[in-house]
Amino acid sequence: MTIFNPLTVAVQMDPMEGINIAGDSTFHIMLAGQARGHRLYHYLAPDLSFRDGRVLAKARPVKVQKQKGDHFAFGPEEMLDLGRDVDVVLMRQDPPFDLSYITATHLLERVQDETLVVNDPASVRNAPEKIFVLDYARFMPPTMITRDLAQVRSFLAEHGEIVVKPLYGNAGNAVFHVGQSGANLSALVELFNASWVEPFMVQAFIPGVAEGDKRIVLVDGQVAGAVNRIPGKGEIRSNLAVGGSAAKTELTAKEREICDALGPELKARGLLFVGIDVIGGEWLTEINVTSPTGIVSIDAFDGADTGGMIWDAIDARLAARAAD
Repeated sequence: MTIFNPLTVAVQMDPMEGINIAGDSTFHIMLAGQARGHRLYHYLAPDLSFRDGRVLAKARPVKVQKQKGDHFAFGPEEMLDLGRDVDVVLMRQDPPFDLSYITATHLLERVQDETLVVNDPASVRNAPEKIFVLDYARFMPPTMITRDLAQVRSFLAEHGEIVVKPLYGNAGNAVFHVGQSGANLSALVELFNASWVEPFMVQAFIPGVAEGDKRIVLVDGQVAGAVNRIPGKGEIRSNLAVGGSAAKTELTAKEREICDALGPELKARGLLFVGIDVIGGEWLTEINVTSPTGIVSIDAFDGADTGGMIWDAIDARLAARAAD
């Protein structure tokens, strides 16, 4: 039997009451960590404070179990010094990637010399999903980032059908398919420009999305597994949060090429748990580093232990830090 070194782990995430334990990746990781004897704490991003040079979190010890409706139990609230009291911080709250999220990365960056933060907060801040992916434009569908209606019209004329989505959106929210007629395109651009101060993303529509949008998970730069997410009837969005369904899958040669290209850079940036999205077996659309999901489905289809792989990678990172 493998004996694991027990760790004290602070998990920065959303409220425990609202998570779907059947598909929540953070809960899956917490179960795997608890099984190894790790002591878990839960706190929300607004519970972070900075005082007298220290980063603090108002946190509660938590026990988790795979029992719907009775999946967690809190202990008494404690004030943790995230640099001195814990070994690992898991930054796992869901987007939106806004100033609150960015502020949390700045605070957690201040404990990096004392505590391992996963994913690396500076890298999370500097690699938003739809910006970081531009470094790998050779694998992407034709893409534009703009606020200009004339440019969007020109892009539509060139590519026939397009997808318009927020630059910092998540879970498939506000993703629109615009057909060749461009009906309501001007109104859509007006809506985006009124709703967000930043530009939005426009991409050529890939018909292959009907066969699924593959989520590939990489752990410390290595492929851990993949799941195909198939859009529901009448949808182009395949996110499980908006009605997509999961299916077992394998990687294509092109997808392996993409992963081989990304892996070393993800590892170098301290992006230990990453989910990339690929359409049609060849078109990279996003690199998800804030709070990627998909490992519950991957483990169910493949009989894998991605949660355990993540903890193994954390152990390796901690061992490397101790050896320095």
